[in-house]
Amino acid sequence: MEAGARSGRIATALRDGPIPGAAFGVWFATLLGFLAIGAVLPVLPRYVKGPIGGSDLAVGVVIGAFAISAVVGRPIAGRLADLHGRKPVVLAGLLLMSVSSALLLVPGGVPWLVFCRLVVGVGDGWLFTAAVTWVIDLAPADRRGQTIGLFGIAVWGGLSGGSVLGQAVFDAASYEAVWLMAAGLPLAGAAMAATLRDPHVPVPAASRPKFALPREAVAPGAALALANIGFGTMSGFVVLHLDARGITHAATAFTAFALAVVVSRLFAGRAPDRFGAGPTAAAAFAGEAVGMAMLAAAQSFAVALAGALVMGVGFAMLFPALALAVVSRVDERERGMALGAFTAFFDIGVGLGGPLAGAVAAVSGYPEAFWMGAACAAAGGVIAVRIARGVEPPGPGAAPEPTPG
Repeated sequence: MEAGARSGRIATALRDGPIPGAAFGVWFATLLGFLAIGAVLPVLPRYVKGPIGGSDLAVGVVIGAFAISAVVGRPIAGRLADLHGRKPVVLAGLLLMSVSSALLLVPGGVPWLVFCRLVVGVGDGWLFTAAVTWVIDLAPADRRGQTIGLFGIAVWGGLSGGSVLGQAVFDAASYEAVWLMAAGLPLAGAAMAATLRDPHVPVPAASRPKFALPREAVAPGAALALANIGFGTMSGFVVLHLDARGITHAATAFTAFALAVVVSRLFAGRAPDRFGAGPTAAAAFAGEAVGMAMLAAAQSFAVALAGALVMGVGFAMLFPALALAVVSRVDERERGMALGAFTAFFDIGVGLGGPLAGAVAAVSGYPEAFWMGAACAAAGGVIAVRIARGVEPPGPGAAPEPTPG
């Protein structure tokens, strides 16, 4: 009942866009794509260690390879989405994700699996960048922050729900069954996306901006990377940290964090629209920093749980607020390219967070890794305060921007 009500609230919020149903269609197509990515995650390490006969190092290389191509692919996807429309890039991303899973059916060693993960990384980057730009195009000006937050639930829901689905299919059938399912889900998403209207008018050749890193994306992107260093620390080391202190039910802390992210986006999703991108991001960074400090100092399950919840509430608003800061500062013709550059910082932060936290933990201990994450969040807050000086909220009741075409 609760899950059904939550889905209904998401659907209702997304349907508030100027083109009824289209934003929800983009959301659902994205969900199907990330369900496929999530389905492979719990199964692939076993495949590498089992039938492939790879080492623990090989598992890490295979799983992490997608981030390399995703970082490179996101800005390219944004550029293509500006020049040719959002829909073609979304469709291309979904098809690449399907192909990457189908290629897993072909026998091969670790290098072949790395190639497959590089392909899915491009698909991931293209789908995410073009789809989030598409839903922003469809959203009223005073609901863009909320729409970005709700869009993120498609990614979170896909990765978490896909993991459960993939494990269930593997337990009931085989590796091949998981690969086939992961190939079919993006195809279903592409079939849905192909029916939706894309309001973006491709940029004429005479007025096309040069391909470059938009300066408007740099400060919000750097702040996002700092936020994700904390996330990488949380996801990789919270269980080890709490176990080392003899705190039971350590895994529950991460579950509480994830639930806090989803619930906050559902019930407080309009905060960036109402209070402004910069002020919301600054407050959110404060929440992340306080939550990580509580986790670093926790000597009991109650304090650890409270810290995870506080961190989750703060982290929930960071991506929507910082993305809104980017959208508010760029011309519509460069929206895709700017968001592509901005979202690349997401992967950079996650990629740095785990190794950096591991290095600190190895030298000083797990608590110090969490203090490091809190310091990174505080640094992100300083950037957010600077952003707050130049980005104003659209304000309640602002009229939607006219959609071209």
